[in-house]
Amino acid sequence: MSVLLTNIGELVTNDPVHGGASEPRAGGPGDGLGMVADAAVVVEAGRIAWTGPASSAPAADVAVDLEGRCVLPGFVDSHSHTVFAGDRSAEFAARMTGEPYTGGGIANTVAATRAASEEALRARGRALVREMLAQGTTTVEIKSGYGQDVATEARMLRIARELTPETTYLGAHTVPAEYAHDRAAYLRLVTGPMLAACAPHARWVDVFCEPAAPTAFDEDESRAVLAAGLRAGLLARVHGNQLSAGPGVRLAVEVGAASVDHCTYLTDADVDALAGSWAGRSGSGSGVGHGSVATLLPAIEFSTRSPYPDARRLLAAGVPVALATDCNPGSGYSSSMPFVVALAVREMRMSPAEALWSATAGGAAALRRDDVGHLRVGARADLTVLDAPSHLYLAYRPGVPLVAQVWKDGARA
Repeated sequence: MSVLLTNIGELVTNDPVHGGASEPRAGGPGDGLGMVADAAVVVEAGRIAWTGPASSAPAADVAVDLEGRCVLPGFVDSHSHTVFAGDRSAEFAARMTGEPYTGGGIANTVAATRAASEEALRARGRALVREMLAQGTTTVEIKSGYGQDVATEARMLRIARELTPETTYLGAHTVPAEYAHDRAAYLRLVTGPMLAACAPHARWVDVFCEPAAPTAFDEDESRAVLAAGLRAGLLARVHGNQLSAGPGVRLAVEVGAASVDHCTYLTDADVDALAGSWAGRSGSGSGVGHGSVATLLPAIEFSTRSPYPDARRLLAAGVPVALATDCNPGSGYSSSMPFVVALAVREMRMSPAEALWSATAGGAAALRRDDVGHLRVGARADLTVLDAPSHLYLAYRPGVPLVAQVWKDGARA
């Protein structure tokens, strides 16, 4: 059955047919979104069948009047940690009163996650994904990393795979306390038995490459983790340059990672490496098989009172930027992509158009997906309907629940 969504005040398509960005990067202020006024969308068999002015819309089996609302592609949240147990609200409160964030609280989540039942982990994960969906997120990536033993890491990924196809093996999140005096043994576990148990449930391998954090991984350790994951048939992504201008960005480019996430502290060489990974690339705008996306996570800086990444520097260099929540119990427990968009505009000086592109098409590029993040004909019919006339309201009215409807795979969620 075909469905006509009509009387759309503003339709954002990210489609070059309507003036959307044809390359995997955000356009300048006000462009690159492929906007259509007084628009309509036809959905059939879970896919986008047509977009354009409502006055030219073809007939469909069912018509739905959206009463002048704005319609966007569903948000693509390409970095989250939503399968876990425990609570770190006291850590947040302490940080707000002046204690610095060092990443050490991860050990508390590891202990709680190891002790939790599979049913409890599944319930928490499902609840957070439902919460994300209600706020317009139709595609989400979920990482492991709070087990740090073979059984718990594999269990986390089995549960994550029930919730999304975008699952990431992050056994190399931090070195657990029992291996503090034998890091080499933990590295052997992560690249050996743990990887073997987790790879069947994962699409990606990730590593927290951060020499400034004693429990994270240095360049050589991180390279070994990524190489092992690649040999196991996984694709690479990297936590890099969150706490210092370390080797994470350049390592990500070296191994062909789809995304390097955080990018808070960047040298000129880091920016050049990211831009260079896209040199000479052209194509559909999906980012599939292309260079390394810089995924920025401003809710983390908000929750840790850390400096925000310099988005303008990356955009000026032609580096594609994605925005994601990094929803996790410690450094930033927000599941809201609209909040992330508002932070990107206010704190990182992105235009509303750039921020929205980065939260949709940019996230798709970071996941090397060409079927989401846009509303081109043939894309998944994942749409977010705002109770507002324009995408500008995401930043113009921060904190207001603007998502009126969400459609996933052509059906109202």
